[in-house]
Amino acid sequence: MARTFLLLLFINAITWVCGIARAQTGKELVARGQYIFEVAGGCACHSVPKETPHAGGRAFPIPFGTVYSTNITQDKETGLGNWTDQQIRDAMVKGIRPDGSRILPVMPFEAYSGMAQEDLKALIAYSRTLKAVKKATPPLKTWAPFARSVGTPLYLKIFGRFSNAPAQAPKSGVERGRYLVEHVSLCGDCHTPRNSIGVPNRSLYLAGAGKKIGPLGQEVPNITPDKETGIGEWKREDITEVLLTGTKPDLDNIQGLMAEVIEHGYKNMTKEDALAIADYLRSIPPIKNKIK
Repeated sequence: MARTFLLLLFINAITWVCGIARAQTGKELVARGQYIFEVAGGCACHSVPKETPHAGGRAFPIPFGTVYSTNITQDKETGLGNWTDQQIRDAMVKGIRPDGSRILPVMPFEAYSGMAQEDLKALIAYSRTLKAVKKATPPLKTWAPFARSVGTPLYLKIFGRFSNAPAQAPKSGVERGRYLVEHVSLCGDCHTPRNSIGVPNRSLYLAGAGKKIGPLGQEVPNITPDKETGIGEWKREDITEVLLTGTKPDLDNIQGLMAEVIEHGYKNMTKEDALAIADYLRSIPPIKNKIK
C-alpha cells in the first residue's frame, strides 16, 4: 500500500514538473514568435493606420484592381481563429488558403518560404495570441475574374522564386543580416522596383523606386552601398539608428511605410540584429539608381 502511494506521488510529481516545463517552453516559443513578428515590421500591411492593428482591410492597388490585406487576429469568423497551424503555414509560405484558393503574390509568401522552420513555428505560436477582432476582409476588386485561379499560378510558374527553409536561422554576422533582409524584414519587398505587372526587377535589387512604381505611390530610397545614389556614405551605426529610431544621419525622420514598420516592430529589434542587417547592406553590390 505504501509503495503504491509513493509510486502515485512520484508520478504526480513528474507530471507536475513536466507541465511546468511545457508551459515555460510554450511561453518561450511565443516570446520568440513575438520578436520575429516585430522584426517582420509587425506585419504592418495587415493594419490600417489609426485603426485596430492586425485586423486587415488595408487596400493595396495592383495592376488589375485592388486587393485588401487579411484579418490575422484570432477571430473565428473573419480572422484566423479557425485555421490550423498547418493552414497558417501553407498561407505564409505557399500562398494557399484553407479552401485551396490562391493568395495573390502581393502577400510576400515567396520570401517567407525561406524563413527558418524554428522561426515560422514560433511566429505561428505568437499569432495565436493576437486578440480577436471581428472585421471582414473586403473582396478583391478586379476587372480580371480569373486573377486568382489562373493568373496567380501562371505568374508563379513564370516568375516565382521560392526558397528551401533551413531548420534554424543564422545566428550572427552578414549571413544573419542577409536572412533577415530577405526572409523576415523583407526589405526587398519595398526597396526593389517592380514592373507594370508586379514582377521585381532583380537587377535593381534594393536600389529603390520612384513614386510612380513605389509601394502605395510612395518613393523608396536606394539602400545599396552606392556612394552617389545609395547609402554608401553611411556608417553601419547610421543604418542601425534608422532601423531602431527612424532617424537618418542628417537628423531627418523617416516617413511613410518605413516609419510604420519601425513603429510596429523594427524599433524592438536587438542592436545585434540591426548591425547584422547593416553589415549585409554594406556588403551587397552598389547600384547607381537615382530615385526620381
